Amino acid sequence: MGKKKILIANKKRGRKFLMKIKRILCVTAAFFVLTLVGTPAIKTYAYSSQELYDEVWKLIDTKFVDASQNNQDWHRWRHKYDSAIQNDKDAYVAIETMLASLNDPYTRFLNPEDFADETQSISGTLFGIGVQIGTKDDKLMVIAPIENTPADKAGLKSNDLITEINKKSTKGMSVKEAADLIRGEKGTTVTLLIKREGAAEKLYTITRDKIDVKSVSITIPKGANIPKNIGYIRLNSFLSHTASDEIKNALKKLSDKDGYILDIRSNPGGLLTNAITISDMFLTSGLIVSTVDRDGYKETQQAINKPVTQKPLVVLIDGGSASASEILSGALKDNGRAILIGTKSFGKGLVQEINKLPGGAGINITTQKYLTPNGTDINKKGITPDIEVKNTEEDIKNKKDKQLEKADEVLTNLIKSKNKSKKDLQVNDSELPIKFIIQN
Repeated sequence: MGKKKILIANKKRGRKFLMKIKRILCVTAAFFVLTLVGTPAIKTYAYSSQELYDEVWKLIDTKFVDASQNNQDWHRWRHKYDSAIQNDKDAYVAIETMLASLNDPYTRFLNPEDFADETQSISGTLFGIGVQIGTKDDKLMVIAPIENTPADKAGLKSNDLITEINKKSTKGMSVKEAADLIRGEKGTTVTLLIKREGAAEKLYTITRDKIDVKSVSITIPKGANIPKNIGYIRLNSFLSHTASDEIKNALKKLSDKDGYILDIRSNPGGLLTNAITISDMFLTSGLIVSTVDRDGYKETQQAINKPVTQKPLVVLIDGGSASASEILSGALKDNGRAILIGTKSFGKGLVQEINKLPGGAGINITTQKYLTPNGTDINKKGITPDIEVKNTEEDIKNKKDKQLEKADEVLTNLIKSKNKSKKDLQVNDSELPIKFIIQN
């Protein structure tokens, strides 16, 4: 079955090239509680469950980044379950067992429902109540409602505990089980029993609707005291195909600002193409990223010298900034375009390719590793910020964001320096002195 592809025009090189859409997978315990309604039908053909298993085997054999398949005889898996696979469910279990031998958490099989979820997430339009849920201390809780969605309008808040869903206790319930219960078609309702700190339990009956998942927000966080001449941009994910356009629109809306804080903390990643396109918006020249496949073939992506802005830039990162977030922050750091503030990033330097399988299933396969412009392999290492600032548990409890405060301070100095027409700026921090090149 076919891979997802996108045609990208590269005017600097004067040609068009066909680039596979590669998704940088994330590590997260949270789910967007949304359902898929009216998902376009996936064309299928008659196939056997054994053929499904064999298709996955062949894809791993030819595409997996480690040609040794984790130092094993890959052929031993091809006919291992011939007599055991009687239906799709058997094939799914056999496939997952086979993939586990690769010891790569990012190469994973997706059943038709999960693959449809992923496809719809990329499209950026879903149906549901618009809330992200997770677990803490084995309790189901609201991570955050999406702005202007039914969940947000109903009054759900971060850290709300969900004790019942449609009168069913959530005790011992997994996040996926809860998500399946909350999902439903547009116009239907779901009832949640919510326990909020300092308040009695309360029932919320919420009507499901169409959700336009936004990747970008320019709303300044509550309690933050950011000067009016500084633009704040929060990028939550690189997964939606609209993420790049949203960043461009945010920069246009904030075009009267003297500089920008780009917040990609706790951003788990998304599409490689988005990371490249967004990096391009800030760079006049230089390498953005290199990818290396199993045969050692290296492909580089260069800035096309058409930046949306050249104003001073500070980027916020932390341990939840992964994959595509690290490509963007690495490109901006190595090219001297931005100052990174926060804590070391997650450390995921691998690229996955999305493959559609017979019957509507899919598989994400790690096909490449990537290198920052300086040739750094950050996998399992992460990117170290230029200025390290930690938000302690006490800071979080008191709703104090020291990282954002430092970003404001540093960016204000950069803006002052640019206004004085300085090309080289020495930013002296008590923890780390660095040199930053302002591009005029």
